Amino acid sequence: MLDNKIRDLINEQINKELYSAYLYLDFANYYHEQGLDGFANWYDIQAQEERDHAMLMRTYLHNNGEKVLLDVINKPDKTYENTDSPLKMSLEHEQFITASINNIYRIASELHDYRTMQFYDWFIKEQGEEEKNAEDLIRKYELFGSDPKGLYALNQELLSRVYTASSFTV
Repeated sequence: MLDNKIRDLINEQINKELYSAYLYLDFANYYHEQGLDGFANWYDIQAQEERDHAMLMRTYLHNNGEKVLLDVINKPDKTYENTDSPLKMSLEHEQFITASINNIYRIASELHDYRTMQFYDWFIKEQGEEEKNAEDLIRKYELFGSDPKGLYALNQELLSRVYTASSFTV
């Protein structure tokens, strides 16, 4: 059995991860409308990864005899002024998720919940990768996005990304 505070935080995190999937689907839809299928592909895959994260946390709660409480997932309410807006919003959102995961880890540490800390070790590493990927994509867009040929090449690079399910198990 987990401490109630940890259980509640993980349930909240599941909802945040599912919202992240919605947000990234919204980004993908925007890029589809803009004719940037590579960027859309990138965010379609990001959405799948976020759903996987939620499912891993769900399984963790189940494996610890805890009830999973799903909450309402808010509709993304973002407006995109230009094609790099979702890229910047993605970095901000990943930083928000990182802070949330770090908070769970901090509380688990205070409660001497080493099992939860060990479980969240992978997510802490994953968030570092997520933030770096978002930063790299912004940097590439800043370098190449204003040139049609550069934007085309970047779009093609993003189109080549394929989904691979997480190898992390609970």
